[in-house]
Amino acid sequence: MKSGGKLYFEPHGRTTILSVRATVPNFLRILGLIYLVAFVSFGVQAPGLIGSRGILPLPDYLKTAYAAFGSGAYRVIPTVLWLNSSDLAIALVWIAGAVSALVAALGFWPRTALGCCLVLWLSVCTAGQDFFSFQWDVLLLEAGFLAIFADETPVRVWLFRWLLFRLVFFSGAVKLLSHDTAWRDLTALHYHYETQPLPTPAAWLMNQLPMLVQKLSTVVTFAAELIVPFLFFAPNRWRRLRHVAAWITIAFQVLILVTGNYTFFNFLTIALAMFLFIEPDSSPRGRPHRAVTTLVAAFYGTATALLFLELFSLPLPPGSGAILHAIAPLRIVNSYGLFSVMTTDRPEIIVEGSNDGAAWQAYEFRYKPGDVLRAPPIVEPHQPRLDWQMWFAALGNARQNPWFVNFMVRLLQGEPSVLRLLGHNPFPHTPPKYVRARLYFYRFTYFGQRGWWRREERGAYFPAVSLK
Repeated sequence: MKSGGKLYFEPHGRTTILSVRATVPNFLRILGLIYLVAFVSFGVQAPGLIGSRGILPLPDYLKTAYAAFGSGAYRVIPTVLWLNSSDLAIALVWIAGAVSALVAALGFWPRTALGCCLVLWLSVCTAGQDFFSFQWDVLLLEAGFLAIFADETPVRVWLFRWLLFRLVFFSGAVKLLSHDTAWRDLTALHYHYETQPLPTPAAWLMNQLPMLVQKLSTVVTFAAELIVPFLFFAPNRWRRLRHVAAWITIAFQVLILVTGNYTFFNFLTIALAMFLFIEPDSSPRGRPHRAVTTLVAAFYGTATALLFLELFSLPLPPGSGAILHAIAPLRIVNSYGLFSVMTTDRPEIIVEGSNDGAAWQAYEFRYKPGDVLRAPPIVEPHQPRLDWQMWFAALGNARQNPWFVNFMVRLLQGEPSVLRLLGHNPFPHTPPKYVRARLYFYRFTYFGQRGWWRREERGAYFPAVSLK
């Protein structure tokens, strides 16, 4: 409620500080809003990413998959776009998803609407190829699957707490299990703010902090990810511990979203934390409800337990591999863990075009670093998927990223749907005769220095080529 200009959060009638009352219906509405953002964010980019003239055309992808797997391709790539993969069909899928999400956000037929969102978002994720390889995409699917069964009965509330635990705890565990020296010597955050995919202006400020503060921040990160999650399961008589754990998790997610553009990931994690405030209702339910709860808990509990064993390289029971393989295409049970290995340098790809092979002009992306004088943007909860993919491409080479070759071809063709994904096209009238890509190492500037970035050229990433 709103009172005296302040927003309050009411777990069960008691007033504390948060803006939304923690109830299952409110969680479903928030999940609908997150789905809405996800569908619209994809929709405005879809033609350039996977359209018929996009970087990775969906019709070609499905045709190749069917040639390789036959009818088995329907299981490997579960998408309604098998029925029709035209540009119009892609648009209808994301628009239908956005409408379903809006219906859920408004509180109408939430389970039916979220069920439609689940099917359509899975269709988008499997059709999106390299541009949908992110953990928050599958986290939305997993949360969306559980949301269909969400209520305030003890087991179903526990399933959401278990998802949140796995998400947070796995993120800490992979950092140690990777044996990465930056995490082990506590210097990881000294690099993180500068080398993360899409930093914000606040990341520039955080990067100025002395090494001692960065190391202490890394210790806090480990505590938030490896110790705090165990408090998620505090019983009702110790609910205050669970609430403290919830606030620590929320504060940690807010810090991440302030310093980095991680799309809807942090908002979804905060929404899941609502289940740490919801007190389970043990009122008796009918036999059908108990049967469904038992089936969902047995399936979900078994699958996630196997992933837990897999994470720690423990022996799996016989037949476990087949179970995980069978459910993997549905992406409703997943492993998590971001930044298991910290990147310590920031390579950036600068794409250029030329009409004579001598004078080169740079294409400017909307959000990723390019012009050293341009401030890092704030773009979340939208995800500019080409900009994100450029970050991953820079960590490898062009041969490891075949989509990049397609991207260069589209620039030579002057494809409008792809050019709309960019911030500045130096060849607005006719496409260039040649394109190339150069590799630079970027570093944040410090107080008193001009601009936001400084950079050093490191050589060719992709040679100069033409359509001929």
